[in-house]
Amino acid sequence: MMAALPLPANGARDHTLDACFLGPYGENDTLLEKLLVEFLRDHVYWRRNFHPEDPPAIATASAQHPDYLAFEARMRRELHQLSAALKKSVPFHSPRYIGHMASDLLLPGLAAQMLTLPYNPNNVSEDAAPVTVDMEVQAGLQLARMLGYPHDPALPACAFGHLTSGGTLANYQALRLALALKAFPVALRAAKVPDLDLPADDWSAFNLTAADTIVLLEQWQAWLAAQAQGERTHWHKRVEAERIEQRGMADFFAVHPTLRVPLVLAPVTAHYSWSKGLKLLGLGSQQLHLVPTRGMRLDPQALAETLAACVRDRQPVLLCVAVLGSTEYGTIDPIDAVLAARKDARTQGLDFSVHVDAAWGGYLATLFRREDGSLRSRDEVAEDYVHFPTPDVHAAFAALGDTDSVTVDPHKLGYLPYGTGAFICRDHRAMTLLAERADYVFHGSTPGDYLTRYRNLGQFVPEGSKSGAAAAAVYVTHKVLPLDHQHFGRLPRTTVRAAEIFTACAQRFALDVADVMHVLVPFAPDSNLVCLALNPRGNHDVARANAWVRALHDTLRCDPSQPLQMKEFFGSVTTLRPDMLGPLEMQRILDALDLDPDSLAGDGSDDRLVILRHTLMNPFLIDHENEISYIERYFEFLQRRVRAPVLSAGIAAR
Repeated sequence: MMAALPLPANGARDHTLDACFLGPYGENDTLLEKLLVEFLRDHVYWRRNFHPEDPPAIATASAQHPDYLAFEARMRRELHQLSAALKKSVPFHSPRYIGHMASDLLLPGLAAQMLTLPYNPNNVSEDAAPVTVDMEVQAGLQLARMLGYPHDPALPACAFGHLTSGGTLANYQALRLALALKAFPVALRAAKVPDLDLPADDWSAFNLTAADTIVLLEQWQAWLAAQAQGERTHWHKRVEAERIEQRGMADFFAVHPTLRVPLVLAPVTAHYSWSKGLKLLGLGSQQLHLVPTRGMRLDPQALAETLAACVRDRQPVLLCVAVLGSTEYGTIDPIDAVLAARKDARTQGLDFSVHVDAAWGGYLATLFRREDGSLRSRDEVAEDYVHFPTPDVHAAFAALGDTDSVTVDPHKLGYLPYGTGAFICRDHRAMTLLAERADYVFHGSTPGDYLTRYRNLGQFVPEGSKSGAAAAAVYVTHKVLPLDHQHFGRLPRTTVRAAEIFTACAQRFALDVADVMHVLVPFAPDSNLVCLALNPRGNHDVARANAWVRALHDTLRCDPSQPLQMKEFFGSVTTLRPDMLGPLEMQRILDALDLDPDSLAGDGSDDRLVILRHTLMNPFLIDHENEISYIERYFEFLQRRVRAPVLSAGIAAR
């Protein structure tokens, strides 16, 4: 029997979720087909009613021409071949897929994106996307509300968000904005702008808070607007010439020798995009300082010690990254503790931006939001679960609204097509520092009205072209399923409950196979991602344990040379390294698995422990109505594999 968890309030199946997806068996094919046919016809009618007096450019008789028929035949052949090849794809839609961060797609988003594609809007500006560019700006406000940021465009300090190709590009944008904010006061000092209350020295200017920098920015803009045309042009050019974006990294720090290149602090669990981003900006990956973790969550004490050293050495810090759902382990950093550490650092003259990389866990915030946007108490949230959320996890989500920027990936827990990431900053006024102008795209001066200003979106984002169809998918999905616990929250609620059931099943599985296998859930899950460490009983060598888990993973990964139906389940692996865990945590895990720490050595694949990683984001993992649990079936599969003589013998022979 599956582990017991509370059912929805009425004890019945949530039929809203039944309508959300095409379904593991394609159950909603008729619904999707009706939607696509209806809106394809609607698109065609739109084309025919744009100057209906124009004659058709393609004659009816063309469809019978040999060249037309030959082209159609070639197209059909290639599409059939593509369709056949795609049958080897990973079955993300199935509850049997519990590998990477992918699942079935929400029908509102899928249909909205497909509906919008024939219009081909480019959200770089309103000239190329008069409809969907507004949807993208609105989607940013929807996400801001979910995170607890100010989201009323009438407010001067309203948040701003835009979509990206993924979390990696959103993280780059966080670096760009943090650097622009940090360096701008220094540029004002270097330009010797009169009548402004500028910091006394470069160190103080480089360590202004974001809020103080925005105040200074607005003072500068007001002062500049009050100057005569010639003076305005002169001072604008003078300040621009001193900005880090104009001088470049090397020259900026050369003319400000009292300043050092700033560090970016991130937990060792941080995504590799941070190293890539520092290289891309020219700061260099050596400026990425990885902070130790405690239980794969950023260690506040280690962060405090790092910041104390930075104060002592007058080492600037650009950004501190907190991870809300690490991509490897699903763990959630103590965002409240990071903010507290910054507050302490400010008293010593050191300031930096706080960015939350919530590419994975961002949409879990819907569990913590009431319909009016207010924060739910931990007791309210906990009513639906056995353990979730811990006090630390609730405190982390409660602190989101006080951070400076956040990365969220709608194409992960938003269940939308790739690539759809998002960057959201708490105060849109900072985006002025990233504005770029191209005369052939953007016209006139920047308007004061929020929604009008961002209709020329390309001025503020890294891309020069961007899909309006993706924006439509995000916006429509959030309209159909508002980002609160009563609506969109139904999705992550089912998956967090599944993670709790998975953990309970894993503990029972450990007892069931204790005669042949050591089994451990290395970290209590903070979200809907659960890892599993295994080692054959009697083995003490890490290399042999890794070989066994890799052989097991061979039965869980996609193999294009075999029919998909030959695979019972799909999973993924990750690794645990001493440099990430720390010696005490690594020792705890190795002891629980009866592995010799001395065998964890070398520069190759055996300087780490290979473990199974399970992403439990499919909402149909458990069907209470039909008493089907794919989680129980998975552990039955694992038990067969664990006891399979072929697998055991193969590892023993290594």
